[in-house]
Amino acid sequence: METHVRDKFWKAFAASPLMMIKLDAAHGHAEPMTALLDRDAHHAVWFFCKRDNRIGQGGRAMGQVITKGHDVFACIAGTLVEETDAAVRDRHWSNAVEAWFPHGKSDPSIVMLRFEIDDAEVWTSDIGITGLFKLATGGTIDPSRAGEHEVGAV
Repeated sequence: METHVRDKFWKAFAASPLMMIKLDAAHGHAEPMTALLDRDAHHAVWFFCKRDNRIGQGGRAMGQVITKGHDVFACIAGTLVEETDAAVRDRHWSNAVEAWFPHGKSDPSIVMLRFEIDDAEVWTSDIGITGLFKLATGGTIDPSRAGEHEVGAV
């Protein structure tokens, strides 16, 4: 994946760290989760959830990202595994996380999952003011000028 597309993805994802995620083996729908990012770990993101949550068991998973400005879209494949490093759990625990888990980080029903990213498909959108005008008036947008599309490691 081109470096500038990868960088744009991580910057936009950090500003809007929401992901719809589901286990590959599950037959249900994906669910929204807040991803916890580490600027030095572009190979993974983390989630806190209850062990009995639909993704709580871990396994192969697929996540979808649409950033706040609708300028980056991504489909991410990887594996959810339990994070056992207490330092990582402590680093990501916050008041916002505790709002969802009032019994605290030592609650045995909570699991922290690390989403080990294998690869991703990323689309960036940059249609500009002319493109917005064309959208509003029914004009034709040239796909080659609408953004970029890359597949590979993020």
